[in-house]
Amino acid sequence: MALSEIEKEATSMDIEDDDIPPAFASPPCLMHELDPAYAGLSSDRTNNVDVRRWRKSERARLIAERLAMAPDHRAMCEAQIVNRILAEIGDMRGLVVSLYWPFRGEPDLRPLMRQISDQGGECALPVVVQKEQPLEFHLWRPGDKLTRGIWNIPVPATPHSCTPDIVIAPVVGFDASGYRLGYGGGYYDRTLAGMTAKRRVMGVGFAQARIRTIYPQNHDVRMDVVVTDSTTDGYSATR
Repeated sequence: MALSEIEKEATSMDIEDDDIPPAFASPPCLMHELDPAYAGLSSDRTNNVDVRRWRKSERARLIAERLAMAPDHRAMCEAQIVNRILAEIGDMRGLVVSLYWPFRGEPDLRPLMRQISDQGGECALPVVVQKEQPLEFHLWRPGDKLTRGIWNIPVPATPHSCTPDIVIAPVVGFDASGYRLGYGGGYYDRTLAGMTAKRRVMGVGFAQARIRTIYPQNHDVRMDVVVTDSTTDGYSATR
């Protein structure tokens, strides 16, 4: 599939976490004070600040690790992820599947977009309409024109809002309880929490993104399943 200039730029670009509240910016220094066995939800303000600091550090580590993957190994892992997603979804006919445009070393699922369309499904891309607001999902087919959205991430040039049946969300990290570590802006959590229609949430990442816990907070939304290059893990119903 030939890439436009917008698509090429987005594949290799990096972004700043300028959507992360100032409280996230301090260096990690207090995580040793948290209970090592802690894996529940915290409403304690001090713990919340410590978790934010730890998440920023862990986020940077995990992103650097996946960016350092050898190209051949990356391609093999991405092919395995695509195959696992296809097996997990099954019959695509009549389904709207929201994917994402890859950046910061995320698994490249663009080959999956073509397969979804070929198998009778529809693809959608997430669109940041306004910072700190829920995402919208706009229908898109491989070959349709793209334009630059916020942070220059490609979005459909012609907006056609939809409600996906399956939301595929890239993870920076994920834990044994099915909680997702993202980029810190809370866009997916905010969006999923506000969706009233039935939907399935599928996290996607490399196997190395698995960590013991993300120290889930009250705003974090558990995924239904996480697909990596080595496993497909299901979890209890999304909160």
